[in-house]
Amino acid sequence: MEEHHKIPTFEDIVEAEKFLSGKIEKTPLIYSKTFSDKFGAPIYLKLENFQKTGSFKTRGALMKMSKLTEQEKRSGVVASSAGNHAQGVAYAAKISGINAKIVMPTYTISAKINAVRNYGANVILKGENYAEAFREAKRISEEEKRCFIDGFNDRWIMAGQGTVGVEICNELPDVSNVIVPVGGGGIISGIATAVKSMKPDTMVYGVQSENCDCVMQYMKNGNITGSKGFTIADGIAVQNPGDLNLEIIRKHVDSLVSVNDEQMAYALYKLLERQKIVVEASGAAPLAALMAGKLNLRGKKTVLVVSGGNIDPLLLSKIIFRAMEVDMGLVRIECKIPDRPGTLHRITSAISSSGANIFHAEVDNLSEDTPIGYQSIRFSINVRDKEHLEILLDLLRNSGYPFHIVKD
Repeated sequence: MEEHHKIPTFEDIVEAEKFLSGKIEKTPLIYSKTFSDKFGAPIYLKLENFQKTGSFKTRGALMKMSKLTEQEKRSGVVASSAGNHAQGVAYAAKISGINAKIVMPTYTISAKINAVRNYGANVILKGENYAEAFREAKRISEEEKRCFIDGFNDRWIMAGQGTVGVEICNELPDVSNVIVPVGGGGIISGIATAVKSMKPDTMVYGVQSENCDCVMQYMKNGNITGSKGFTIADGIAVQNPGDLNLEIIRKHVDSLVSVNDEQMAYALYKLLERQKIVVEASGAAPLAALMAGKLNLRGKKTVLVVSGGNIDPLLLSKIIFRAMEVDMGLVRIECKIPDRPGTLHRITSAISSSGANIFHAEVDNLSEDTPIGYQSIRFSINVRDKEHLEILLDLLRNSGYPFHIVKD
């Protein structure tokens, strides 16, 4: 068996911690009064979104590079990823003086492609999904004799990620629960190995996307049927976890749960609103599990691993907008009004007199359901709470023009 395809030991993780010292950020572990009060347990956030390249992936990539032979370093490396692993490998290769090629699916957003290129890697766009990008990376590896850097199913990758667990246990010795996002299983494999070695009684939980719960499928049925659809949590959108990862998860992880995209999006918004931190959907998965009532903390000290913060700004803006609707911060109202001077002014005056603020407005006179001689106007209105909304709706009713709240 090749050395890299072995179960990492706790000694491997300790070695990784020593090697990575000074090369990575020792990310903050912060106490959240907001979430502690909400869940009736001391809640801490391990902020890997503050790590170099914006995620935990840098830890494993750097450790893996250190284990390459001189010939492997001269030949270069190749990896496949839609985001965080790509940036981690590109960064690690740059500071290790190794040539890197990264295969990314064609749908990858420009910001992520540019980030990888800025670290000096050669980006190849290939495939409609991660699986196709993976196959292309493996082809390049064989053809060009480059070392393929796996995202999770590798002894040294997991050892690097396990240093997150060491930091948690050292900083919070009486930690009772650690909750970790799960995709291919690299970070939870490393963290679980470290935590169970240092604090055997500490519970380790994993959180997957409902649409990509391959590890849960395997643990329940012994096989993997594949993804069930799209997920915004691209950081944990893995269809085929590694055999090493599955073995470690079966041995060391106490329970696995899943959350949907809406739950992750809302948790992401709450982390931004209450903690003032930007995270990606997969990084919000542990909080989403708590907010959805999927885990019982038993009032014990709990760490949520915020795995990364690399999110598309356009997706973030949509999430903020939708979450504000959930919280009644924003309400969308559509009116059909006579297309005559002064009519729109009366509607906006009603909104203004309620103390609400028009966040956005659009006029559509061409839709099929707009009667001739009328305008269709959709307002996005900022309100304080449900009571404020009722005041607004009463004033709109008194204006005499029909309207409805848009729910889509």
